[in-house]
Amino acid sequence: MIRLFVAVPVPPDIAAGLARRRRGLAGARWRPLESLHITLRFVGDVAENRADDLDTELGRVGGGPLELSLRGVGSFGDDAGARAVWAGIEANSALSRLAARCESAARRAGLKAGARAWRPHVTLAYLDRGQGAPAGAWIQAHNLLESPPFRVAAFGLYSSWRTAEGSAYRLERAYPLARKA
Repeated sequence: MIRLFVAVPVPPDIAAGLARRRRGLAGARWRPLESLHITLRFVGDVAENRADDLDTELGRVGGGPLELSLRGVGSFGDDAGARAVWAGIEANSALSRLAARCESAARRAGLKAGARAWRPHVTLAYLDRGQGAPAGAWIQAHNLLESPPFRVAAFGLYSSWRTAEGSAYRLERAYPLARKA
């Protein structure tokens, strides 16, 4: 079994711009900058032959390059019970279409429909409930986050495994976004 997800990596220059926001939130476990990404489709644990099928289908996704920007911040969970803080993605129909095509590819590979509605974001930190300050003050201090636009010319299939420091990710396969769908 291998744990997988499909994502767009956050470019190093955009990630570096997020680094200065990594303070002022007690109990936060900040994600390494090289791990920041926008999940297009969480896959979870799958058999290697199913992963091969997914790889084949993702190779057929197609579509052209797109331009994205980060905008705003928020949390999963309410203020005192927040379990993660994230940077939002400016509304982008091309990104929504790419996520839908990745979902279709997963279904063609024999995977069940995604369990949660897709909401584009970049997880910045995980929070230990009840261990730190409420997230609301941090969100208010950073709610005007806005990144410069960045070009996305590929997406990837990533493996994930747990370590003592949290999840670690490895790019297994990259898929160029060259028009063909």
